[in-house]
Amino acid sequence: MKYIYTLLGLLFSLGSIAQNKQTQKADKLFESQQYAMAIDVYEELVDKNKADTYVFKQLADSYYYVSNLDKAQSYYSKAIKINQDAETYYNYAQTLKSQGNYDEAKKQMDAFTDLLPNDQRAKDHKANPNYITALKSLEADFEVKETTINSKNSSDFSALLTNDGLVYFVSTRNDGNKTDTWSGTPYLDIYQSEYTNATFSEPQAVKELNTNYHDGPMTLSSDGNTMYFSRDGLGSGSFDKNKKTKTKKGTLGIYKAEKVNGKWGNIIPLPFNSTKYSVGNPSLSADGKTLYFASNMPGGLGDTDIWKVSVNGKSYGKPENLGKAINTSGKESFPFITDNNELYFASNGRQGFGGFDIFKVDLNSNQGSINLGLPVNSKKDDFAFTLNAQNNIGFISSNRMGLDNIYSVHPICKSLNEIVIKDAITKSVISDVTVNILNKDNVLKTEKSSNDGKVLFKSKCGNNYTIRTLADGYDSQTISIETSKSNSTVTEILLQLTEKDDVVITAEEVVLKPILFDFNKSTITQDSKHELDKLVRVMNTYPEMVILVKSHTDTKGKASYNLILSEKRAKATVDYITSKGIAKERISGKGMGETEPKITCGNHCTEKEHTVNRRSEFIIVKK
Repeated sequence: MKYIYTLLGLLFSLGSIAQNKQTQKADKLFESQQYAMAIDVYEELVDKNKADTYVFKQLADSYYYVSNLDKAQSYYSKAIKINQDAETYYNYAQTLKSQGNYDEAKKQMDAFTDLLPNDQRAKDHKANPNYITALKSLEADFEVKETTINSKNSSDFSALLTNDGLVYFVSTRNDGNKTDTWSGTPYLDIYQSEYTNATFSEPQAVKELNTNYHDGPMTLSSDGNTMYFSRDGLGSGSFDKNKKTKTKKGTLGIYKAEKVNGKWGNIIPLPFNSTKYSVGNPSLSADGKTLYFASNMPGGLGDTDIWKVSVNGKSYGKPENLGKAINTSGKESFPFITDNNELYFASNGRQGFGGFDIFKVDLNSNQGSINLGLPVNSKKDDFAFTLNAQNNIGFISSNRMGLDNIYSVHPICKSLNEIVIKDAITKSVISDVTVNILNKDNVLKTEKSSNDGKVLFKSKCGNNYTIRTLADGYDSQTISIETSKSNSTVTEILLQLTEKDDVVITAEEVVLKPILFDFNKSTITQDSKHELDKLVRVMNTYPEMVILVKSHTDTKGKASYNLILSEKRAKATVDYITSKGIAKERISGKGMGETEPKITCGNHCTEKEHTVNRRSEFIIVKK
């Protein structure tokens, strides 16, 4: 991950002043961003026991900028023995997270927050200091696999698969390249490989795109004939000379190339390139009208931000910063825009596992950025996410195993499974059913059916599950389902009433459990619906049966009001039965008010006796 800083050509405001003659040489190299060489000189001071807290801080920052976080952590731990600036505590926290030491990282973030309480990173930390547990519990959207495209001792990253099966990526594998004084490693070149049947051909350098300095990463148009790619200004003659340090400083720019007769040519710089700031790591929208990129140009929110610019043929609009939904006061880079207008990017300014994490934001909505979680992200640097929807495969880059390597990512097909519980006879939905969901490992998940009889659960596509139901008054049922290979399944489970004396049919009436009503109400309760469903079952079993519903009230209130209330209850009961398919001529209702109490207790009824008197009876008019 050394190159995430190199490629962005950050214009750090270092402000470092040499403390004495022994550090002047190292400081001069540090100030000119020749960190690899500065490290060697600072380390000499350490070896000679001439290092102090200042040198430890410079060494820590140098290692941090070339992404050797283990070394940076070691020197930051020495540097903070005296008070430091806020960014030192933040960087130290990042290095600790990269080692999985989240408790100590939290302490350093506390110190950072105290010094910069209004920084968004500080606000995020204060609002959710123990976020790691939640991140680890995120459901994975991708599987991550190693690839064979990586070289053994070089950095390889930013792989992009085109629709015609070509993979472009950048690598330091060319040992003949010059050495970058920033990182102490060879400059980057653009490579190409053919991807067929999940295998890569031997990568070849794209010579017409490569210079003696950094070239890449890149993005391509949908037809594969237009490329936008990053290039070091040193390779194109676009650089500033530092008179003080006598060094040339090239900033990163974006260049456009066109494929002609199978070769890349017509290479031109974009008009918003500058020697004052860097632009790089481009990503082109599917329609070719918007180019996303990373830059430290003026007007940003942090060290590097994600920007976009409109593309209209050979003309370009004014770059626009994507704002706080994406950018922070830290570093954001490596944008990738999908066909569905989802933006993936790397950030070390948001809460993550360590180093750079990959985030996603849906530009069609107002939702914030989402950490992709494990296994896409790790405690090391993870970046350069790309995705080819046509081939259902993508790539990420990570130094989780030491060197920057390319890993393939495979979207996990997820199925939203809907189970609908219904009565087998009435086809009415049944709520509050206990549903056990067991996978092949008999891992148990228990849900309750909702008021509309549904249970929803997510799973990987194509998995087998055993579903068991348990409902009062119904036989338990066990079925097997296979979740869809697409995105959703719907399974209907029909439950049979338990064969017991739940329903008693006499010569005069159908006896159910009491159909009770709340005081002064005529609404059918959920429990009462279950009982009325049994009546529907009986009437379907006996198609000639005709029923009179007699609704009764308690003796509270005026007799005239109770008569009206009972009429409403009778009507509500009849309406529910007919809504289940019973013909209107087979059922009628009559409100009895308080004229036929079940328990005769006059004005001295207890509340329990009142409840019993509020009832419905189902008289058999015709059997």
